[in-house]
Amino acid sequence: MNPTPFFSFVRPLAVVAFGGNALLRPEDDGTTGRQLERAREAVRMLLPIIGKGYELIVVHGNGPQVGSILMQAEEAADRIPPQTLDFCVAQTEGSMGFLLELAFDNELPRAGFRKQVVTIMTQVEVDAADPAFLKPSKPIGPFFSKEKAELMQRAAGWTMVEDAGRGWRKVVASPRPREVRGVEVAAALINRGHIVIAAGGGGIPVVVSDDGHVRGVEAVIDKDYAASMLAASLSANLFIILTGVDRVAKDFGKPTQRELATLDVPTAKALLAEGQFPAGSMGPKIDAAVRFIEAGGHEVLVTRAESLAEALEGRTGTFIRAAR
Repeated sequence: MNPTPFFSFVRPLAVVAFGGNALLRPEDDGTTGRQLERAREAVRMLLPIIGKGYELIVVHGNGPQVGSILMQAEEAADRIPPQTLDFCVAQTEGSMGFLLELAFDNELPRAGFRKQVVTIMTQVEVDAADPAFLKPSKPIGPFFSKEKAELMQRAAGWTMVEDAGRGWRKVVASPRPREVRGVEVAAALINRGHIVIAAGGGGIPVVVSDDGHVRGVEAVIDKDYAASMLAASLSANLFIILTGVDRVAKDFGKPTQRELATLDVPTAKALLAEGQFPAGSMGPKIDAAVRFIEAGGHEVLVTRAESLAEALEGRTGTFIRAAR
């Protein structure tokens, strides 16, 4: 992996990561029009970041969207060859980037901002020998009943797991990112004052051989890890992880639950080791936050999208820093 260059921008830089369910929720009909409405809702929640004086990079998830593509491919498998996962991720980078660009183009003028938005088709290098390829673990797509999941396992060869008590989902390989490609391009666009949408869905997974040959691989990279690496590579001032709660909590869901307004890295790592943050929900987000700080990042904010404006004022959210 090449040495990471240091980038300096005229204004502070924030990198924000949010899940694909922000644009496609289980209760939605899945139409393009409804997804565009969701995109505009998401963008309106992000505008306070710009209002605070930050340049902005947006990283979105794509679990529901990739799952929909796989289901479409399964239905049409006897007529159209199914596409590989790297192609599916590339499709969602383009389609979701387009939706978010439209949303920004419509919402920015209403809020008094004059900015252009650009989507980068981002390749993210992974290790071909990553053990994740031998053990699929990343849930994608819709939730199924146990009976339907067993049918899909038999009929399509999918690997299915029960996910957080909400049903059964397909899981795919999720290797850790080694390097986000094209960081210099993103930096150049940021320096021109543009909003950048990058590493969508965790980025398109590729492996690079010793002789420099690049090829896509069947995998989906966790978007929080990819966003963390992108933020560190660009020397971002603030890394924002949007999730389903206002604040990170210890003993979540128990009578002893306690919300945490701040976390330092040693405490966050200790709580991770204790199993306080499950692998299927908050665990990767806290781990990604720790990795950003340990790579030289300034601070991380974890909160709900709906509470982001308040969190940027310090009234809610969890701030993670190197030390208290």
